[in-house]
Amino acid sequence: MDSTEATKGNSESVQKISPLNLIMNQLRRKASFTERKKPTMGRLFRPSESNDKRNSGIPEMKESEASEGKDNNDPGKEINNTDDETSSVVGWGRVKQFVQKLGKTPHSQNLSLSHCDLTATDVVELATLLPFLAQLEVMDLSWNDLIGGSLKAFTAHLQHVGKLRVLKLCNCRLTAQDLTALGEALDCIPLIEVLDLSWNIGVGAGNFRHFTEHLQPESTLKELRLVDCQLSETDIIALSEALPMLSSLEELDLSNNKLSIKGMENLTSSLGSTPRLKTLKLSMCGLNKDSLSVLGQALRFIPALEHFDLSCNKEAGGGLATLTTNLALLTHLRSLDMHLCCLTEEDVLALVQVAPSLKELRELDLSSNKNVGDTLQNLLQTLPLSQITKLPLNNCALSTPACHALATAMQKLQQLESLNLSWNKCVGENLRQFLELLQSDCKLQELRLSSCNLTTEDLLHLESACQRGVLSQLKRLDLSYNGSVGDGGWTSLFGKAAGLKGLEELDVSLRPSAFLSVSPWMPALLEALPHLSSLTRLSLQHWALTSAEREKLEKVLSKKNIILECDRLATPTPKAAG
Repeated sequence: MDSTEATKGNSESVQKISPLNLIMNQLRRKASFTERKKPTMGRLFRPSESNDKRNSGIPEMKESEASEGKDNNDPGKEINNTDDETSSVVGWGRVKQFVQKLGKTPHSQNLSLSHCDLTATDVVELATLLPFLAQLEVMDLSWNDLIGGSLKAFTAHLQHVGKLRVLKLCNCRLTAQDLTALGEALDCIPLIEVLDLSWNIGVGAGNFRHFTEHLQPESTLKELRLVDCQLSETDIIALSEALPMLSSLEELDLSNNKLSIKGMENLTSSLGSTPRLKTLKLSMCGLNKDSLSVLGQALRFIPALEHFDLSCNKEAGGGLATLTTNLALLTHLRSLDMHLCCLTEEDVLALVQVAPSLKELRELDLSSNKNVGDTLQNLLQTLPLSQITKLPLNNCALSTPACHALATAMQKLQQLESLNLSWNKCVGENLRQFLELLQSDCKLQELRLSSCNLTTEDLLHLESACQRGVLSQLKRLDLSYNGSVGDGGWTSLFGKAAGLKGLEELDVSLRPSAFLSVSPWMPALLEALPHLSSLTRLSLQHWALTSAEREKLEKVLSKKNIILECDRLATPTPKAAG
């Protein structure tokens, strides 16, 4: 219509309308038409299922549904509510389509898109979907290394997910610009508690300050993980300067970052600003004797520490005495990990001195330290054995006296759930000592005896323990690399499989150099499988099976959804080697 006529009766003259008014009237007609169509469109898109079911998938609709009763007398509000519901339904549909396209399951509170090969374009699309994820609390975009450099397009929309508590961006090739964008967006996610930026080398090289300079006092951040970010001394200084604003911090993981002495001095000088710190992980940080001395002086500032990881610092050997001076102040310490630290006998003896003060200790990992073998007896006399739940002693070169001492201590290890004695040859022919003292209320869930020179007699004692029911809680049993066990040992063990009703993982693999036949004990294994009702994984690596044996075994396992780890068919060797 090119013009508008207004008529009063039959004699009213035609009034001319200016071009601007003409355009405005056309726009008003179009808007009016849209407004009239909204209720109809709402009914068209509204799902047929019940409100409760619909709201469980789209939580952001609950508020509008709750207020529908008191607002239904106002036609304007009814139209707006219907429009909001329609938008939410359509928006959630877009979220589902996007997430399912990536092979993931959509959830309104937990969005996991790790390992999805996301591109910058995907990130932009995800940003447009954030308004429909108002209830989101956990978001994981880790291991998508193509999104680096495009984070700003995403963080600009984080105000729509104000309830976000956990954000993981591991291995995303983050850049300095990404860190700036993330720092600037912190105000939009005021409830954030967990931030994981691990395996991003772009976080290091002096770039971390682009993030820390945006931190505000009284930050809600509780967990900060920066594993293998190639943090430089400058980055550690930036972190140290930011710690006073992270008074709520409970976990700090700097593992796999080379920490210089100066960096350690800066870091430890600020630890007093994090009195709530419960977990400190410094694994593989290149710590040496001097580093431990600096760290030891700072322990008095973090009395709430419960989990302390110093593992894989091979230059730390000989320096534990400088650390243990203040280690006794950590009265809440529950876990201490110092595996593969080249500890000396003096280090272990220093730990012996402080052990009586560690009354809350539950886990002590000294594995892969050869010098533990000759001093274990002294340590066992001072540890709070009655509450220890995890004791890895694999590859510790345990001596025969150490084995006897540990076997005697088994009676006091009433809460022990995990015992790893792998790669200690003295366990062979001595397993009976460990098993005879186990009681019916044994809580052992994990027993690892890989490469322990076990004999047929050792497995007969293991069979006896199964028969007594003391291993009914066992979930993981590792007997791999013990080729010195005869066929009769395996046959006897599987014959008492009913005593391993809780077993989930069983490993009886051989060394790669030995392919022995399973034929002598395969019938016993097949008869045992129905009794292993919880089994999910069976490893028979490097054992030789005939095609008929493998077919029969796979048929039984497939019915129980058990994963079989086994090599291709091979000709068994006559050599009975482990």
